[in-house]
Amino acid sequence: MEHVDATVITTSLPMIARDLGVAPIVLKLGLTSYLVSLAVFIPVSGWLTDRIGGRIVFCSAIATFMVSSMLCGVARSFGFFVAARFLQGIGGAMMVPVGRIVIVRTVSRDELVTALNYLTVPALLGPLCGPPLGGFITTYWHWRWIFFINVPISILGIFLALRYMDNVRESEVAPLDTSGFVLSAIGLSVLMFGLSAITEDVVPRMLAAACVVFGAAITYIYYRLARRKQRPLLEFDLLKIPTFWVGVGGGSLFRIGIGAMALLLPLLLQLGFGLTPLQSGMLTCASAIGALFIKSIIKLFLRLYGFRRLLLVNSVFASATVAAMGLFTASTAHWLIFAVLVITGCFRSMQFTALNAITYAEIPDHRVSAATSMFATVQQLSLGVGVTMGAFALQASNFLQGHRRIVAGDFWPAFLVLGFIAMSSAYSISKLSPNAGADMAGRSQPKPELETVGMSQNAE
Repeated sequence: MEHVDATVITTSLPMIARDLGVAPIVLKLGLTSYLVSLAVFIPVSGWLTDRIGGRIVFCSAIATFMVSSMLCGVARSFGFFVAARFLQGIGGAMMVPVGRIVIVRTVSRDELVTALNYLTVPALLGPLCGPPLGGFITTYWHWRWIFFINVPISILGIFLALRYMDNVRESEVAPLDTSGFVLSAIGLSVLMFGLSAITEDVVPRMLAAACVVFGAAITYIYYRLARRKQRPLLEFDLLKIPTFWVGVGGGSLFRIGIGAMALLLPLLLQLGFGLTPLQSGMLTCASAIGALFIKSIIKLFLRLYGFRRLLLVNSVFASATVAAMGLFTASTAHWLIFAVLVITGCFRSMQFTALNAITYAEIPDHRVSAATSMFATVQQLSLGVGVTMGAFALQASNFLQGHRRIVAGDFWPAFLVLGFIAMSSAYSISKLSPNAGADMAGRSQPKPELETVGMSQNAE
């Protein structure tokens, strides 16, 4: 439900924007507010799971998601819609850590890549079904039904969770870092709002710029204070672990480049090429098809090439496919667009799966929850920054080319910029050890003592 909702709205952005009386590019605040909410509340959701139990957190999350979906469906103004999307993000944030924390804690390192594949395959059904579903509903019904269909799914989800989930929780949990939560929430939310609004007339641009400065300052103050605490909300010392740093740092740059595709591609197909929401959705779901295909063979690639080589080479190809989308024109055959997006989905999925796995390669079991909170928070922030930077690049291209409205020719510079940002992740990946994550990749070397025994036997 969460992944469908995150993708279904992108196809319907032009129609939603028209009904709410704003430009489609302005409605990116509806996307950004959801991502900001995820980033703000994911850290505390991990603590809540340990404190009151996974089943209670999960059911509460679904209920919150359901109520906020209904509010999105009845929204009559832009501000109300953005606020409802923020509330929806709170529900999404509480759903995120439960599954991943449980799996990473209970699965051995050599099976983690396979386990994460099983976890993400159902999630890929969202990008596969979301765009065409959103296009169909928007074209033949009304965009409000995109949110109302979450109600029966939510009720079923709560019923199944109450029936089958154990309320697993930790016996000893440190007190909540309340001051850290308040500071991080204020800093991150104000910063992201300022970045999103600075290119629009939603608020005065001086106020938006002030939000950027204020949010960045509060976030930095939180970072300095968190480094002095014994049990902060976000444990920044985890970034000293090389593999975790690559998964979070390098992965963030890659996600910024990829994250903007959710905004730019539907706008290109609908505003630039004049396609209907349904046609746009049927094309954009192609990347999910490629992602589903590559999941079955990624473990083989890791065994053959290892994490470092795979991530390094694949980051270049994946970034190049993002930039290549700028070459699409209104006369480009739809089958060719579909094929390019399938290939894009293959490279993107391989990169995300490998990054997700290498992040946990050197994390001890007792720090899995903290690592997941940090990783998921930065991940969602990266996607939010990606949406903001994609919109900024598009508007800058539109302004520099002197067009009165968004046209197809405005998109290629934006895709090119995002491709370069994604490709810059290769620098941090190059710092990985060639043997990083060898156990996960199934490339473990024989132990020294076994080699010695073998040599003695050969000598005899």
